[in-house]
Amino acid sequence: MFQGSSALTLDAKGRINIPTRHRDALVEQAQGCLTITRHPDGCLLVYPRPEWEQKREQIAAFPMSARALQRLLLGNAQDVEIDGSGRVLVAPELRLAAGMSRDVMLLGMGAHFELWDAAALTRREAADLSQGIGDVLNQFSF
Repeated sequence: MFQGSSALTLDAKGRINIPTRHRDALVEQAQGCLTITRHPDGCLLVYPRPEWEQKREQIAAFPMSARALQRLLLGNAQDVEIDGSGRVLVAPELRLAAGMSRDVMLLGMGAHFELWDAAALTRREAADLSQGIGDVLNQFSF
């Protein structure tokens, strides 16, 4: 299970360093093979390949009414590998789609990660908090 946030910097070639605390698990779980794709919220999803393969099957089985979501998720999926220096390349088209420039945030979301432009994440979190959390917390206590 991946959790927590990491402030990262895209290098000049569009690569990020996978934090050490996650790198070992990703190498063990997925042999360093990841898949990056777009998310409807404007961030990128980063999946260990075995997790992505399961998700890919689910997405491919969506009905025709969900074709736009299939196109977004499957049509933008890029397979990458963690290199010897612990970096992965985020494709230019994915960086552009997510509005990423230099400062990014990697969020552990359980079985996968979200990769956000840092400023966009700050705006999104502020907007989400201003709307309230809703009924989801009725069955949860801190």
